[in-house]
Amino acid sequence: MPSEEFVRGMLYLSLTVVGVPGNAAVILAFLLLLYQENRLLPADAIVLHLACVNLLVVGVRCLLETLASFRLANVFGDLGCKAVIFVYRTSRALSIWLTFVLSAYQCLSIAPPGSRWASVRAVVAHYLGFVFLFLWVLNTCMSSAAILFSFGTQKNSSLISHGINVQFCYVHFPSKLSKQANGAAQVGRDVVPMALMTLASLIILVFLYRHSRQVKGLRSSSSSSGGGGGSGGAEQRAAKAVVALVTLYVALYGVDNGLWVYTLTVRQTMRSSLISDLRIFFSSLYAALSPVVIIASNRKVNGRLRCAVHEKPVQEKATSVSTM
Repeated sequence: MPSEEFVRGMLYLSLTVVGVPGNAAVILAFLLLLYQENRLLPADAIVLHLACVNLLVVGVRCLLETLASFRLANVFGDLGCKAVIFVYRTSRALSIWLTFVLSAYQCLSIAPPGSRWASVRAVVAHYLGFVFLFLWVLNTCMSSAAILFSFGTQKNSSLISHGINVQFCYVHFPSKLSKQANGAAQVGRDVVPMALMTLASLIILVFLYRHSRQVKGLRSSSSSSGGGGGSGGAEQRAAKAVVALVTLYVALYGVDNGLWVYTLTVRQTMRSSLISDLRIFFSSLYAALSPVVIIASNRKVNGRLRCAVHEKPVQEKATSVSTM
């Protein structure tokens, strides 16, 4: 096995090892919460949906790339390439838009009760299912080019103009105009939610800064009175977690989109898939690392996972005692 393929396989393996168990743990925690409380808050439903699409990103792309790099299995024929690239692009785009929806909803959550933005939050929460459906339809339609133009690498793709080399697959556009139009649509699909979620995060940061100033002022004026703001503290923790996710997204997907723009400027299909591999790695890195941020910052997820871990030894001890 060439050293380049080995390094490539190890990178995708690291994403798979971190991303698949991490997103599966987040999904399990919210399913336990749903089973115990028979409902999910809108923010929890968004995070659950985000974990599901991130699991698709890591499981479909990184796992299959790992198996193909180590030559354990190869599904990248013409049909396999169409399916993998289509599912990957759709789930990747959904991950981006759901991160924006999460940041926007959290931004609305800090609005004072009775305000106009609080009523907007209630409307969003009521029609959240339709928001999910709209995002699925939108991103599925925008990823349809993968079905039309993706092929396996049986042919020599380095001699094809207007193509993109993705190691085991290549995407061949019929003309320069179609390649640039498709690329511009994908960049726009990423940049729009990126700008909006950055704006939402800045609003959250301003709110947190003002709130901390107010708390310091209250503590200095009434140091003798003890207080607590449990719900406010929970909202602040959630807001900080969302800002951390958005920061992680902007950093990783910013690199991804920069490499994508460079790919669009190349006239001839590149012989090496290095640029495409870097793009996929950085975009999949968000899907692999975001559950780590969620588990570390979300007390509901953390608590349910701890209960699930500690419940099994207790059950085993109880059965052993009953058999004595």
